[in-house]
Amino acid sequence: MTEPLKVVFAGTPEFAAIALRAILGAGFHVPLIFTQPDRQAGRGMALQASAVKQVALAHGIPVLQPQSLKGNTKEADAAIAQLQATPHDVMVVAAYGLILPQQVLNIPPAGCINIHASLLPRWRGAAPIHRAIQAGDGETGVCIMRMEAGLDTGPVYVRSALAITPSDTTATLHDKLAALGGQMIVAALPEIVARTRHLEPQSADGVTYAAKIEKSEAPLDFTQSAQTLARQIRAFTPFPGATLRWNDQTLKAFSADALVETASKSNTGAVLQADALGIVVQCASSALRITELQKPGGKRLPAKSFLQSLPIAVGDLFQ
Repeated sequence: MTEPLKVVFAGTPEFAAIALRAILGAGFHVPLIFTQPDRQAGRGMALQASAVKQVALAHGIPVLQPQSLKGNTKEADAAIAQLQATPHDVMVVAAYGLILPQQVLNIPPAGCINIHASLLPRWRGAAPIHRAIQAGDGETGVCIMRMEAGLDTGPVYVRSALAITPSDTTATLHDKLAALGGQMIVAALPEIVARTRHLEPQSADGVTYAAKIEKSEAPLDFTQSAQTLARQIRAFTPFPGATLRWNDQTLKAFSADALVETASKSNTGAVLQADALGIVVQCASSALRITELQKPGGKRLPAKSFLQSLPIAVGDLFQ
């Protein structure tokens, strides 16, 4: 009887946990898992295990949580030594959040294989899902690639495209891509380990970088087009949430539609309409209808319910 493939796994958020559950569900053996250290979260700021660690604990798999794998620290050296001492065929990495030095990349017999949520070389980097929506891309996808020292520059084993729908947010697209990535890695791993899967070098053309999302990007700028702002809102849902200022309060917008061009002479940011259908705001040459909002300390609400608790009116000005 053939022994199952032995897969070391490195990842942190739910995107990675979905891939890990797919690998375990396929019957591969996972002898060791790397994930980021527990972080403070929630209103109580209690330490919380990553989504990947929670899967590891549920399956009784040893977990390593080094702050870094670079440098000559005792922690990094110990983690690398444990990886070297753990029999495995391949290492799968998905949204780990730490840079793997060449020393680590050289250890797995079949290499370090990354599940990346874009059609490389477009959107290399930390936030490919957010940036694809924000840029108005019509499609994205998943690449299974062999890692090398550069940022997402390695050759690709397999890629699969996925359409971005007009209603997709980062939350919905994340779930689609995570499920796709889990399916793809399970199908590809046997051929990768057997060295029968062809590698395709990335093109030097069309390279873009998906920089990490910063909270400083959250404010909506109503001097831009409604289409641009609608994409921003979708891209920043659920995190960090696109923001707008009203009477010294910072509100968040989670759903919106760009309307046809308007002939209004109102200032950008002016409220043109506020009713059960939404809050319509003047933009550069068009209007944005915001249909789901949240006030500080409140819940996400449809516009009708939101307006019952906050008296936004026609003529008000968002900043």
